[in-house]
Amino acid sequence: MQTDPLADLCSALQNAKRAKKLEVVLPHSKIKEAVARVLVEEGYLENFEVDAVRKGVRKLRLTLREVASFQKARRISRPGCRRYVGAKEVPRILGGLGLCILSTPKGILAGHRAKRANVGGELLLAVE
Repeated sequence: MQTDPLADLCSALQNAKRAKKLEVVLPHSKIKEAVARVLVEEGYLENFEVDAVRKGVRKLRLTLREVASFQKARRISRPGCRRYVGAKEVPRILGGLGLCILSTPKGILAGHRAKRANVGGELLLAVE
């Protein structure tokens, strides 16, 4: 049973990178798809696809870059301890070299895009 799908996504990405795999297949959810879309826009992933296995069951297929540009992905706001930040408090990961992903009223956004749009929200995860 999955209690935290984003933590599963983070550990799957880290495990694939360490095992030098270029593709990860996970159960689909809307939030994982939105996070994958942000990771593709920011250049951390090559591509993502949603595959229908059978009626009502879908898989999310993530394609990593040949040269992975991240060391680790970690969950910040957990189900037991949520973390919210305002627009002015969005953290800079690794001095701006990393990426934080937020759930905002305007959707799932990268930290620098949320700061530019002047919105805050729940700090989902950090990619370092």
